[in-house]
Amino acid sequence: MKISTMLSYAGGFRESAAQVAEFEKAGLDLVWVAEAYGLDGPSLMGYLAALTETVEIGSAILPIYTRTPTLLAMTAAGIDALSEGRFHLGLGASGPQVIEGWHGVPYTAPLGRTREIVEICRKVWAREAPLTHDGSIFTLPLPPDQGTGLGKALKIIGRPVRSEIPIWLASLGEKNVALTAEIANGWIPMLFIPEKVKNVWGGALDAGMAKRDPALGPLQITAGGLLAIGDGDDVKAVRDLSRAHFALYIGGMGAKGRNFYNDVARRSGFEEAAATIQDLYLDGKKKEAEAAVPDELLELTTLCGPESYVAERIAAFAEAGVTHLQVIPVPTGGQRPVDLIEKVKQLAG
Repeated sequence: MKISTMLSYAGGFRESAAQVAEFEKAGLDLVWVAEAYGLDGPSLMGYLAALTETVEIGSAILPIYTRTPTLLAMTAAGIDALSEGRFHLGLGASGPQVIEGWHGVPYTAPLGRTREIVEICRKVWAREAPLTHDGSIFTLPLPPDQGTGLGKALKIIGRPVRSEIPIWLASLGEKNVALTAEIANGWIPMLFIPEKVKNVWGGALDAGMAKRDPALGPLQITAGGLLAIGDGDDVKAVRDLSRAHFALYIGGMGAKGRNFYNDVARRSGFEEAAATIQDLYLDGKKKEAEAAVPDELLELTTLCGPESYVAERIAAFAEAGVTHLQVIPVPTGGQRPVDLIEKVKQLAG
């Protein structure tokens, strides 16, 4: 099992990037870089590529509505070149609040758009012929009746370092998860509870795997949570740091009936809590919503406790198919973040 982490923005980007370089020496395998509606991901990933030597760098995620398919492919090829073949392209649909509110783009046909973007990216990197695509969403070159008529099928000018760059999809809904299992190299889920994966996503994963091209290899999965190792109450208290995060996503990321994270929480067996959290959050009662996050949910989605307990949780994630254990190290008792990366690397084998 490989070890991954999410780039922290606390304390400033340069400081966080320097920390990634320390984690690299401690054995970190992959660092994910978020974008959302903050600083753009590619700029940060290019900086990381120059600052590091071995750690792999992934976007988690680049929203599919914010760039053309070919720009996504060019961006991936560029970061892959800067990092000498260490890049992973993480894509996702995001949600209507961000896509329509921040970018002003209609949130339409996420499944079809995702499939076609993946197809186009792989054609660009393969560079086997000038790029053409005839889909329901994208047509390349653009037909004459939709433009000037001067569009020409082209190849990417520079030859990519790799003709195949791993594509990961962030997905939660059953149809999107099935699509991920069918066409992606990796899956970026959220609210991933190892013991409940089959109940929540088993059918979708099976449906997608039945259509999967064997050449893609096994589906990689990144999941995990806050990491704290020790016996004290301060370690147990680290779990509570997830309350605000879960309250935001389960309660505030979307309206009622259009919150994908709330749906996953419900399917995971937390129906009543999910409804309560959403009601409180949408009423502006954020602290009350945080308090309503079940302790069981916090425990099952984090790795906080004595070393033997953390080892058991790592084993549970591995049993559920996780290939990249996602950890957010929170040091206690005089530890350093890098100490936790070294320890979890040992525990994960």
